[in-house]
Amino acid sequence: MLLSPLEQFRILPLVLGFHYNFSFTNSALIIIFSLASFILFQSLVLGNNKGYIVPSRFQILIENLYTIVLTIVEDNLGKKGLIYFPFIFIVCVFVLLSNVLGLVPYSFTTTSHLIVTLSLALTVFGAIVIISVQTHKIHAFAHFLPPGTSLPLAFLLVPIEIVSFFFKPLSLGVRLFANIIAGHTLLKVIGGFSWAIIKKSYLFFFAHFLPLLVLVLLIGLELGVGLIQTYVFTILICIYFREGINLH
Repeated sequence: MLLSPLEQFRILPLVLGFHYNFSFTNSALIIIFSLASFILFQSLVLGNNKGYIVPSRFQILIENLYTIVLTIVEDNLGKKGLIYFPFIFIVCVFVLLSNVLGLVPYSFTTTSHLIVTLSLALTVFGAIVIISVQTHKIHAFAHFLPPGTSLPLAFLLVPIEIVSFFFKPLSLGVRLFANIIAGHTLLKVIGGFSWAIIKKSYLFFFAHFLPLLVLVLLIGLELGVGLIQTYVFTILICIYFREGINLH
């Protein structure tokens, strides 16, 4: 058993980088595995059902995920926003697989690190800023000054809008990071408590079944949290895309 609940979030080098710090870590392994597993899974689904009228369960799962993300994009961005659907879909799949694979024993949760979630959020916001500037040119900066604002009031509102804008990617990354790390830490605490009861004495052996039952329920709850956080992350991305495209 690990000594600390936070030890499960340690980034460990699997392959050393010789004279330079280019080590291949467990975090990088899970990131590559998350994307590769979805590509392989999708290829197997399409390959096994080519020419069949009735889809398999796996194909239905992929199609339902595709439909859910497509509906979210259409509801928030409209028909014109479908051009950004592939990018949003890949981000959604990456967050979903990272959250779910983190529940596998001896795995690693990449979204439990702020550097990963914040990098993902900054990448999305960078894309939104580029699209907004390309679409509206100089008018893209009108977002920081509401129409009809007087000049004296502008000196107060513009800094507030700028700070609010740059806090959006921070809140997007911190929200996902905080929810995932809190749930996994709680799972480790309950699991360590059960192990401590078993090691205490044979008289307390049967008492460990109660925290184990709670642990099973928490695993189901954490799976739900991972799915919900993926859904929330996708919706917020679409909302921020809409604000960047429509300037409101």
